[in-house]
Amino acid sequence: MSVRVRFAPSPTGKLHVGSARTALFNWLFARHHHGVFILRIEDTDQKRSKAEFLDDIYASLAFLGIAADEGPFFQSQRTDLYREQAQKLLKDGKAVERDGGIIFPVPPGQVTFNDLLHGDIMVDTTLFESLVLMKSDGTPTYNFACVVDDALMKISHIIRGDDHIANTPKQVVLYQALGFPLPVFAHIPLIVGADRARLSKRFGATSVDEYRQVGYLPDAFLNYLVLLGWAPGNNREMVPREEIIQLFDLSRVRKAAAQFDQKKLDWLNSEYLKKMAAPELAKLLGERLVAKGILKAPYDAARLERIAALVKDRMRVLEDIEEEHVFFFQAEPQYQDEAVTQFLRKNGAAGHLAELRRRLAKVEPFEAAKIEEVTRGLAAERQLSSKELIQPARVAVTGRAVSPPLFETMAILGKDAVLKRLEYAVLLAGVVRPEPRAPSPEPS
Repeated sequence: MSVRVRFAPSPTGKLHVGSARTALFNWLFARHHHGVFILRIEDTDQKRSKAEFLDDIYASLAFLGIAADEGPFFQSQRTDLYREQAQKLLKDGKAVERDGGIIFPVPPGQVTFNDLLHGDIMVDTTLFESLVLMKSDGTPTYNFACVVDDALMKISHIIRGDDHIANTPKQVVLYQALGFPLPVFAHIPLIVGADRARLSKRFGATSVDEYRQVGYLPDAFLNYLVLLGWAPGNNREMVPREEIIQLFDLSRVRKAAAQFDQKKLDWLNSEYLKKMAAPELAKLLGERLVAKGILKAPYDAARLERIAALVKDRMRVLEDIEEEHVFFFQAEPQYQDEAVTQFLRKNGAAGHLAELRRRLAKVEPFEAAKIEEVTRGLAAERQLSSKELIQPARVAVTGRAVSPPLFETMAILGKDAVLKRLEYAVLLAGVVRPEPRAPSPEPS
């Protein structure tokens, strides 16, 4: 059997995690079996369908690297096909017109279908005595349009969330009435939040676009999505895209609901960041910083590569560069009040930093090893633990109590920036915060 699968979102909202996982499973199944992945837009609800949401679907799939082999096809442009099939049922005496619409009275009995994950499922048709095919406004209902499209597009496997199981028996009787062969059904587990309830905004029901904007990497996000219900075996979690395609099979999909774990997603993304080459990461960071107005183009690419190499093992998402490491790109860091109180205004820090500034002014070349030698030497002379000098110096040059390795950070910032920041920190260590200096040019 040649594999033909489809992803059929409605453009009535942004593409969220559950829908993205459904798209991914269909795409992976098609790629694994050298089949065809079709994109169909179910936009019969024209009042709720918005162009902005359609654009979001395209952008989110592109972010994940999911490309359609056929489509997009729009249901709103296929009304004649649905009407034609409804007229066929009318002609065969299987449907009736009522109140301006077309109704399919379901014959009494049992409908049975097989699901690759759930096995044989049997439903009594008295639970749905009649089905609306075409509404009085001339538009098709979801179940009817779905069956007609899947049949005419020769969809071989319908892979969707198991919240659609309730729709399946209704669709099966329509397949049978129209004389179309049944596809293979596979209803994949729902995704639940940490509270084990269906995803809410609080627990992962965020749009794919929001994850993209925060700075999750496409391959990391795809890797995490596929683990929501599928496992590669051998307790592996970090699996390259091409290997996922080779391994992906519906037999490895679990029936139990998959729990969205934000901490695991963060961990996985951080692992991908650690493995990324510094020049590649620097390019992503540069694009982001320029877009945010934090860095101006053209910028010093070599400097940004040094920063990327230093911070990538500490990053969770790309957004961290502007949240936790923005001091690299500021003329003057934003000092955390708590850090100032804890490290600059205690234990004679002002005097220690003033002397450190005097000694660092003589360091040439201004490299991490020499900066470390001078700093630790001063601490030893003054009978301080290294931490008692390093922590105030860290706050002085970064504004934060936690930062990347201090000496490498100072080397990247450069002598002039470090001396200015130490000078200001000495003043800041006083009881009264000094007036901010006039802004100087930002580091490039």
